[in-house]
Amino acid sequence: MSSLRVRGGVKLSGEITPQGAKNEALQVICATLLSDDDIVISNIPDIIDVVKLIDILKSLGVKVNKLEKGKYSFNSKKIDLKYLQSKDFINDVKKLRGSIMLVGPLLARFGIASIPRPGGDKIGRRRLDTHFTNLEKLGAKLDYNSENKMYSVTSRDSLKGANMLLDEASVTGTANIIMASVLAKGLTTIYNAACEPYIQQLCILLNKMGADIQGIGSNLLKINGVSSLSGADHKILPDMIEIGSWIGLAAMTRSKLKIKNVSWDNLGQIPDVFRKLGIKIDREGDDILIPEHSNGYSVSSYIDGSILTISDAPWPGFSPDLISIILVVATQANGSILIHQKMFESRLFFVDKLIDMGAKIILCDPHRASVIGHNFKSSLKPTIMTSPDIRAGIALLIAALSASGESIIQNVEQIDRGYENIVERLKSIGADIDRV
Repeated sequence: MSSLRVRGGVKLSGEITPQGAKNEALQVICATLLSDDDIVISNIPDIIDVVKLIDILKSLGVKVNKLEKGKYSFNSKKIDLKYLQSKDFINDVKKLRGSIMLVGPLLARFGIASIPRPGGDKIGRRRLDTHFTNLEKLGAKLDYNSENKMYSVTSRDSLKGANMLLDEASVTGTANIIMASVLAKGLTTIYNAACEPYIQQLCILLNKMGADIQGIGSNLLKINGVSSLSGADHKILPDMIEIGSWIGLAAMTRSKLKIKNVSWDNLGQIPDVFRKLGIKIDREGDDILIPEHSNGYSVSSYIDGSILTISDAPWPGFSPDLISIILVVATQANGSILIHQKMFESRLFFVDKLIDMGAKIILCDPHRASVIGHNFKSSLKPTIMTSPDIRAGIALLIAALSASGESIIQNVEQIDRGYENIVERLKSIGADIDRV
């Protein structure tokens, strides 16, 4: 288990380009299983979770060729379904939450899929009911082996279109159902579908491959099934969670930073939420410029004077993946703020580490934290800490970079799961950081 040594309190400067979006990459890479033609995907981030998924596809028999940095071709003409029953498959999939999205395309194309209970971040309950309940509506049969904790779905005949109302706007659940529906016979309607930009990107790719998906960008999708899909080229969007991380980093270190090629039209509420904390965000073409906040930043209040509350919600609401970033940035704001993490009950538990660093935070319950900002009148204190998950990990890293002195962040593999070449990229903008 490696660690990061961070010597904080250093102002940063320069330009940084966000990586390709992790969540989109996991979806579109799984979608390559739906065709036996070549599918070329570019802007793939070189991060642990994505590399693991590509390795799983290789073991399934997918021919994967690296064309250049971040650009790969996938050919799924010959698939070894026996691998799904192997111990290697079980061990590989358990380490990756996104592997659940293998189920939809495998079921659609081959009529069979199996998967153990997937791994990923320990951020609370992340149930799979939305996936399997709606796959059953398409005609699949679900079995669960309680001994080895394996789910299996089968379809003797072709899947058939159905009307469905999702009980929650699950992103991975929506992706799975979409990928299963594109090859189902007849019309499938999905109401209360997730509509994140990454879901939109998945639909755009599938339509390029020959699918017939209508309502992209809304929570009502209509999918007319087709008999087969062909090859296509696709470019992954920049990672909006990483963009939010760089905004938070610039504000906390009071640094001037330009974030390049951010795809502004797909950022949703992210710029406005940071502006509510008093952070100035300037648009330059498709770039973001964060000026040096030498006088700090002040939290806005509501018109009636009540305390600002920032909460997460399914798109177009504010992403739950950025709640950790907002919380750590709030520790140095001028003013108070209530953070309400609605979607995952364990995601705020990392605040104990920020309290150890001197942050003024009251953890009200598993979902809410009240933050009283220092207004830079006192800095956070360096310490030794452990990264519990990807987003908490980057939040702690931002805190360490703002703290005067040396901090150690252990279990950095959690950060590596979501952030590409984090040490080298931070060094390029002046951070004093090393992997140990």
